Amino acid sequence: MTGMTVRKVIRFLPEDFEIEESLRDQLSSRSGTQRFLAGDHEALLIVHEVPEPKIPERDALVFWRRADGTWRGPADSEGLKEMSRLFDRYQSVIDKYEALLEETEEVTQVFEIIRHAAPIARSMRNMLAALEAAVPADEENRTLIGLRDRVREMQRAAELLYHDSKLTLEFWQAESAEEHQQAAERLNSIAFRLNLMAGFFLPLVAVAGLLGMNVEIPGFLQPGFWVILGAGLLLGAIVLFVVGWEGLRRKK
Repeated sequence: MTGMTVRKVIRFLPEDFEIEESLRDQLSSRSGTQRFLAGDHEALLIVHEVPEPKIPERDALVFWRRADGTWRGPADSEGLKEMSRLFDRYQSVIDKYEALLEETEEVTQVFEIIRHAAPIARSMRNMLAALEAAVPADEENRTLIGLRDRVREMQRAAELLYHDSKLTLEFWQAESAEEHQQAAERLNSIAFRLNLMAGFFLPLVAVAGLLGMNVEIPGFLQPGFWVILGAGLLLGAIVLFVVGWEGLRRKK
């Protein structure tokens, strides 16, 4: 397979990257994960652009270390300047979400932060692994070492953003559950009082219903209205005491 044919297959490589065959043999038509590839005399560092929300595909940025030790970046850039700009884009997104997390009071926004923060944190973690592998191959390059250290800081910031977002959402869920529990307890208390009132008047209502039917009431019961009323209230008080005492005992 000729070099021209290989370049057509490896579409994510810039057209002017004349990499050696030992590197070409390690590549396929897809960029794959973030990684560092070492050839006989050259090397490639493949990193990913900032992940887009709800888009699983990743755009690759390729940096080529030539045989003379100099680096070449995408878009015809010299050195590792484009990687520094990439880190600025990552940091900008992290800072934006951190500010949004401090201000928002909407669950949907926190959920969106979590959905985007997770792939950002994962991308930063894989990028750090690639740079950790690249530094020993070019240990005199202070720029590369500085970029590796910066990725460590951004990875920590991205992971903190992810965990803080999850904690915020979990706190709101717990707070909402507590409010619902308190509302349920208030409703139960109101229902308990209503049941006590119903229990208090139940005997009286039962007697009134019995005596209020369209039947002839015996004569000896007619003069005893107040006695019947008192007996009904007394029975209601007994029911109220028994039920109320049992309810208070269970609450304790």
